Amino acid sequence: MNSAAGRRWGAIFDWDGVVIDSSAQHEESWERLAREISKPLPEGHFKLGFGRKNEFIIPEQLKWSSNPGEIHRLSLRKEALYREIVKERGLSPLPGVAAWLRTLNGAGVPCAIGSSTHRLNIETALEIIHLKQYFADIVSAEDVVHGKPAPDIFLKAAEKIGRDPRMCVVFEDAHVGIEAARNAGMKVVAVATTNPLGDLGAADMAVERLDRLHLDDIDRWFER
Repeated sequence: MNSAAGRRWGAIFDWDGVVIDSSAQHEESWERLAREISKPLPEGHFKLGFGRKNEFIIPEQLKWSSNPGEIHRLSLRKEALYREIVKERGLSPLPGVAAWLRTLNGAGVPCAIGSSTHRLNIETALEIIHLKQYFADIVSAEDVVHGKPAPDIFLKAAEKIGRDPRMCVVFEDAHVGIEAARNAGMKVVAVATTNPLGDLGAADMAVERLDRLHLDDIDRWFER
C-alpha cells in the first residue's frame, strides 16, 4: 500500500489503559468520592468496572443510587475529582504509544478515540501528554446511550473518521471493550496493561505495548 495516499483502514483507540495508564488516579477518585458521601466500596469494585460507564457502575456495581439525577451528580463529581488528581500528579502516555501514533500518522491512517471516559477528562489529559494532534476526533461517554460492550462508541468513532466499521482496528485493554469491538464488526488489538497476554485470546492480536506492532501485520487484515 502507498502510505502517501493513506491506508483504507482506520484506527480507534480506547483511552484509559491504552493511551494512558490512569488506573491509580481513577481508583483514587472513587475512593475520594466514597469518603465524601460516606458510601462503601465493595472489594474488587475497580477492576469489575473497567471499560464501563459510571451510569452502570454507580447503580449496578456499587449500588449507591438508582435515582437518575443522583447517579448523574455522582458521576460528574467523580470525574471532577479525577481531574483534580491528574492535575496534582500529572500523566504520561504509556510506553510505545507516541511512537505508534507517529507511525500511523505517517502512514495516513486516521485515528479517533472511542472511550467510556468523559470528554473533559480526555481533553485535559491530551493537553498534558501533547498527543492531541494525532486524533481526528473523540467519542466519549456523553456521546452514546449504551456503553461497552454495546458497539455504539466504536461505530460512532468509525463514522467520525469516515471508515466502514469492517475497515477499522480497535486498540483495547479491557474485556468489555474487546467484546464491544467484536460487536461492531471490527478487528481488535489488545494491549496487556490491564490483563495479562494469556487472558486476551478474544482479540485478533495481543501485544505488551503498541510499538511492538507493524503496519504490515494490520494491512493484511484488509487486503482484498
